[in-house]
Amino acid sequence: MTTLNRFYVDGQWIAPGANATAFEIVDPVSEARTGTLAMGSEADADRAVAAARAAFPAWSGSSRETRLALLERIAAIYQRRLPEIADAVRREIGAPVALCNALQAPIGLAHLRANLATLRDFAFETTHGKSHVRREAIGVAALITPWNWPLNQIVAKVAPALAAGCTVVLKPSEIAPFDAVIFAEILHEAGTPAGVFNMVFGAGAVVGARLASHPDVDMVSITGSTRAGVEVALAAAPTVKRVAQELGGKSALIVLDDADLQTAVASGVAQCMANSGQTCIAPTRMLVPRARYEEAVSIAAAAANAIPVGDPLDPATRMGPISNRAQYEKVQRLIETGMAEGARVAAGGLGRPAGLERGFFARPTIFADVHNDMQIAREEIFGPVLALIPYEDEDDAVRIANDSVYGLAGYIATNDMERARRIAARLRVGSVRINGAMLDVTVPFGGYKTSGNGREYGVEGLLEFLECKSVTM
Repeated sequence: MTTLNRFYVDGQWIAPGANATAFEIVDPVSEARTGTLAMGSEADADRAVAAARAAFPAWSGSSRETRLALLERIAAIYQRRLPEIADAVRREIGAPVALCNALQAPIGLAHLRANLATLRDFAFETTHGKSHVRREAIGVAALITPWNWPLNQIVAKVAPALAAGCTVVLKPSEIAPFDAVIFAEILHEAGTPAGVFNMVFGAGAVVGARLASHPDVDMVSITGSTRAGVEVALAAAPTVKRVAQELGGKSALIVLDDADLQTAVASGVAQCMANSGQTCIAPTRMLVPRARYEEAVSIAAAAANAIPVGDPLDPATRMGPISNRAQYEKVQRLIETGMAEGARVAAGGLGRPAGLERGFFARPTIFADVHNDMQIAREEIFGPVLALIPYEDEDDAVRIANDSVYGLAGYIATNDMERARRIAARLRVGSVRINGAMLDVTVPFGGYKTSGNGREYGVEGLLEFLECKSVTM
């Protein structure tokens, strides 16, 4: 049994306050209780904010060279501890070992390196005639991160915040505590000045709400559900602090009529099912020309049925369990909803895959005969569920793709790059990937509509943590 009962505040590992509660850590593979995590109170959040506030004047006044040196030390230690980080993610959320080694752990290192490059070249002051424009650290930043790609979200927030000169209070997800503890240990070993980085576990309704409403917190950056983002924004409104939100998605992949159907559909299924479908930008709606719809359904079903689901420790496994019981039950409920709505189950369906008697394992599910007003086409399921929707022509495909309350990402499969760029310009989303392109951590990431506001990654990610001051002579 693992007991995690320390928070990192003011450069020290400290015990939670008297009002802390206990959260059961559950293995998503066996469903067994494997440990407990201390969950902080408002008083614990207050201690962390006070430490960050006290450290802000010195850190915000530090030189570019000082911040670069710290981030370089963090990156070096992070790289050394990559195997531990990958194993932590596997244990806490059940991600396959191959995915943890290839992406879940290394993506944090990629963000550190990208932020180092951004910081080296960033102009904190520019001249405009007789005026100067200065970019200055916004202050104390509260960072609220989820469990699905834990290191991606933690490092994509912490690294630019430190680069900007902000001090930080991190509230990681209780579902993914192991990697967060390692990350805090890395920052401690790297010599992060006391109070510059602080970490407190706690419920969103308690610690998250306190951080969002705290008068000494200058901004909140949250990655999570749209519901959680709205709650944070409401809590932050009375203190008029900046709120950056990376929220839900229901992204569409438009397979154009000139695309190689086999490649495009199989690739789309793989992207949707990766990380057990627990990815905010996953292409969970696949739009296919009506004339080739049944062929696409057959390809998608075959691709889903071929995905090895099982023990995350098995190198051959490509899909592990859903990360926690509540999410597993939501996925099952929405699969049942899709069936009740009249969608055809072309692959997968309710329950666990054959041969798996326990664990939060879901079947890779393909729904056909879906129209865009069905709940399974409109709600973020956050599981391995793909809805195939036919379209008539290019305009119809764009209309369906944009007919969503979300606007996080879009995908296009085609052999005509000019056509792809033309369609990309019409999509009301924050990022577009063409022909299975990988995520680029050097360009801005974020959403339109209820997928959030603000941007992460690259120069735009650094700007989120900076205030703008003009000085006229």
